Amino acid sequence: MIVTDRLTPKMRSWNMSRIKGKNTKPEVVVRSLLHRMGFRFRLHVRHLPGRPDVVLTRWNLVVFVHGCFWHRHPKCRFAYTPKSRKTFWLSKLEGNVSRDKRAIAALKRLGWKTLVVWECELHDLERVSARLKRKILTV
Repeated sequence: MIVTDRLTPKMRSWNMSRIKGKNTKPEVVVRSLLHRMGFRFRLHVRHLPGRPDVVLTRWNLVVFVHGCFWHRHPKCRFAYTPKSRKTFWLSKLEGNVSRDKRAIAALKRLGWKTLVVWECELHDLERVSARLKRKILTV
């Protein structure tokens, strides 16, 4: 069975070009939480592996805010595989996951604590806040 895209290649390209890589809504939510909790941070520090979304230098912690689809959150309903161009998407998404693993391993080798906040976790902000605080304050 061949599944075709409902959009023309030009329209699909336009849609994909509008997907942001920085300052996404989930990222802004996490930053807002951290700021309200009294923590100050830097954003997208270029010299660190993986260019983390949030860097809490004082606490030696980096936070990645991952979209469930793009970073393949295990057992998440949002981490589906598109029906069209399956081989392309599987390759692309698996590449994202392996790049994430390499970046986290490199950060740990440099002595950084790492935390991944998934997009779907943001429905329970109290739980995310508690998790962030626990990770920041553990030595």
